[in-house]
Amino acid sequence: MSVLSVKVFQSLVYRIRDILDCDVDITDSNGVVFASTRQNAIGSYSDEALDFLDSNEDFSESENAAFMKVGKRGSLDFVAVVYGEIQQRKKAMELVCLSIENARLYYEEKFDKNSFIKNVVLGNILPGDISLRAKELRVKDDVRRIIYSIHTEKSRDIHAYNIIQSLFPNESKDFVVLLDDQNTVLVKELKDKEQEDDIYRKARIIIDTLNTELMVKASVGIGTEVTRLRDISRSYKDAQTALAIGKIFETDKDIVDYNHLGIGRLIYQLPTTLCKLFLNEVFKDNVYEHIDQETMITIKKFFENSLNVSETSRQLFVHRNTLVYRLDKIQKLTGMDLRNFEDAMLFKVAMMVKRYLDETSR
Repeated sequence: MSVLSVKVFQSLVYRIRDILDCDVDITDSNGVVFASTRQNAIGSYSDEALDFLDSNEDFSESENAAFMKVGKRGSLDFVAVVYGEIQQRKKAMELVCLSIENARLYYEEKFDKNSFIKNVVLGNILPGDISLRAKELRVKDDVRRIIYSIHTEKSRDIHAYNIIQSLFPNESKDFVVLLDDQNTVLVKELKDKEQEDDIYRKARIIIDTLNTELMVKASVGIGTEVTRLRDISRSYKDAQTALAIGKIFETDKDIVDYNHLGIGRLIYQLPTTLCKLFLNEVFKDNVYEHIDQETMITIKKFFENSLNVSETSRQLFVHRNTLVYRLDKIQKLTGMDLRNFEDAMLFKVAMMVKRYLDETSR
């Protein structure tokens, strides 16, 4: 039990005493008193509480005290003990236990490290309060960190959260935050010598492990490296942006790094009206819609092979002359010769703009 949580519960027992006019203890699941209005009782074992813990009862009374178990999700966490004679003792104990539950929720919300990090990631804490809270929780402020935003398919059995937490069990340095059943965030502390390759390798481990353990597909967005806690929310937004851009322009990739988004970053930030004007300028009379599937596959393969006719024809299993014929056909339709670097570059950008517009219109 941390010092902070003891303070929360110690304050609570004094307030209960003022209301009920009787002494109150709270013990842990081992019968150790950690909060009490009786100062000499703190830190001692309560024999009566131990006997009560061994019983199957949730509520018990003796001549001098009443006992009630306090738990969450089927687990036993505390025992509340109220001394003296009070009217409607069981009802009073239920209210005491409710107060303990609320105090625990307050503590977890305000002081739990994971809740704190989650609120920092989502930008729910004022920047000026972050360093103060970090000191209270003994969370390092000025260390190298990176954000991994992990998106998975829905799984019936177990969240990706549990798998990722098992991969990075050092809770004093790494924080795994569950956002919902498909999105998890890993706030990873970086060692001094860790570089880009190491960061990417960890993302690959996450994806491969999720695929092996859960049999689900996953994608990871890598944010920018930060050195202060207050910048974690920015890194998270960058990781989210990387996932969004990757979904449009890098559909074949399951790891997308915000620092390597290329021209997709520029297109993603452009207004759709400007994109439409550009597309109408490149593909006059809506000629893009007249390009058939076979021709589009040819174009993509031609770009993949850096405009190399021989290599493209080999990979497509067609004669070189057949490929040249298709390229001539594209030139006649669009007015652009894809064997020319400038035309090819213009066509490639226009394809990406078209994909972006199609995605945003859904």
